[in-house]
Amino acid sequence: MSFYQIWIRSFADGNGDGIGDLKGVYEKLDYIRDLGVDGIWFSPIFPSPNADYGYDISDYKNIHPDYGTLEDFRRVLDKAHSLGLKVLLDLVINHTSDEHPWFVESCKGKDNPYSDYYIWRDPVFKKENRLPPNNWFSQFEGLAWEYNETRGQYYLHVFARKQPDLNMDNPKVREEVKNIMRFWLDMGVDGFREDVITYISKDKRLPDGIPFIPAINGLRFYNEGPNLHRFLSEFREVALGYGAVQIGEAPNTSVAGARKYIAGPDRVLDMMIQFETMMADCFLADYIHLPFSLRKLKRAFSRWQYGLGDDAWNALYLENHDHPRVLNRYGSLDHWRASGSMLAACFILQRGTPFIYQGQELGMTNIALDSIEKYNDVVSIYAYHHFHTREKEEKRLKRIHVSSRDSARTPMQWSAADNAGFSACKPWFYVNPNYKTVNAESEDRDPESILNFYRQCLALRKSSETLLKGSYREYMRRSRHIYMFERAYRDERILVICSFSEKPVSLRIPRAFLLKNRAKTDSGAAVQKAYSSAAEGMESEKKRTMQAEVILDNYGTSCTVKMMSDCLKPVVLQPYEVKVLRI
Repeated sequence: MSFYQIWIRSFADGNGDGIGDLKGVYEKLDYIRDLGVDGIWFSPIFPSPNADYGYDISDYKNIHPDYGTLEDFRRVLDKAHSLGLKVLLDLVINHTSDEHPWFVESCKGKDNPYSDYYIWRDPVFKKENRLPPNNWFSQFEGLAWEYNETRGQYYLHVFARKQPDLNMDNPKVREEVKNIMRFWLDMGVDGFREDVITYISKDKRLPDGIPFIPAINGLRFYNEGPNLHRFLSEFREVALGYGAVQIGEAPNTSVAGARKYIAGPDRVLDMMIQFETMMADCFLADYIHLPFSLRKLKRAFSRWQYGLGDDAWNALYLENHDHPRVLNRYGSLDHWRASGSMLAACFILQRGTPFIYQGQELGMTNIALDSIEKYNDVVSIYAYHHFHTREKEEKRLKRIHVSSRDSARTPMQWSAADNAGFSACKPWFYVNPNYKTVNAESEDRDPESILNFYRQCLALRKSSETLLKGSYREYMRRSRHIYMFERAYRDERILVICSFSEKPVSLRIPRAFLLKNRAKTDSGAAVQKAYSSAAEGMESEKKRTMQAEVILDNYGTSCTVKMMSDCLKPVVLQPYEVKVLRI
């Protein structure tokens, strides 16, 4: 399987009001199918005040009026299924909107049916000063507690103020979640991507966190909390009754942590979306920007590939609605086409399920707006006004340019027509000025475009048992310029060589990859057969002809390396070139 993520507000405007909608999605389903993916993941499409653009839900069983109606969604669902596409919805149950009827009622007092749907605590008084129950910060804006005058208590919000956290310890809340799941599964939805699902169980003591750490000082008291596995087990029973897939978003979760939920017979999720592969140019958050480190990225890739092994399944991604565009982060604008296509191969051809975010397949890039007033992202706005405030405005704005989630939320660039073909009228948000050259229509016509390379990668993956089932092995781990890994299954091995260099790089194909005389297990795990010496092993190989076929290359070169002696010669990769070899 592979999935295409739709952030609907910026995907395609079908009714001409400047906002993406379900009619627009309906009209573009053939494009998604032709990309070569097997399913769609919708970011939230439910009614929401849009404090966090859909991740603050005010009604879980309806469609946001900006996007259409339930009937519009059914049309999209039916057509997607007719095209062979699965459909996943975003299940956001760590928190709701503060405009959700549950919260509105909960605010009224301690003696109504919704009183305990959220996490309320009395204030702490020091002399006459009213203080929050603990010192936690939210991850989005300021302290994690907001005082409600009517109720006379504080409510917890790990994210924005308008996103109060649900009290999952209340069995009534868990029943509400199950009813939400059944509502959409009965309609025919194929599963859920479950937002920050590892945060839904809190330590009831709510103790103080580490005082000098911003944003996540209380993390250890709500990440993978004491009842998380039990809560997820209850939701798993519902999903299994429908054969539905569950993919959990898991910030700050390690491989060992993930295995508790996605490995073994008692697993409660099918996959986890981890954040480690998005930290190769930052520290903890995109806003704390650092120079890109390929070695850091490779360590994250391989830690999850080796760590899950045959016991669990990886969710593969390099871009989504929560991060700036990956081409700016890990690629090169000077080598836009080459780096954009190389990045496709470097994650799609790993072991796992690839997730592609809208516009990623076109090589869409970050937008640099000239004023903070033009940004919508609550995280960017808060960071600009509260961090590095002694810096000049220009420098603070540059920090937003490299870190803002709004860069992932510019309108999809469909063509070189007005508004990038996204809408017949002025879009709700700014269009990236490069849409004249970076757009689906022009790239569809160009056989060497990033779009067509994504199609090739997905087609190759789908046609290859080795890429679907094979083992993973990394080479050249210490290289600062090359990411190289092998996929092996039965008698076939595929080598993926990715250059992250601005200059040509010379390398040798690893001898371990060339040695065909290795024992293999049915699962594809390759174990090099013992040789009396390396020289004897190589001499043994030279006695027979070996095909090393280049099956994918983003520089458009193809050849067949027929003899072993050819493979022993240095290979020169152009800037951001990727070569995929098969023997």
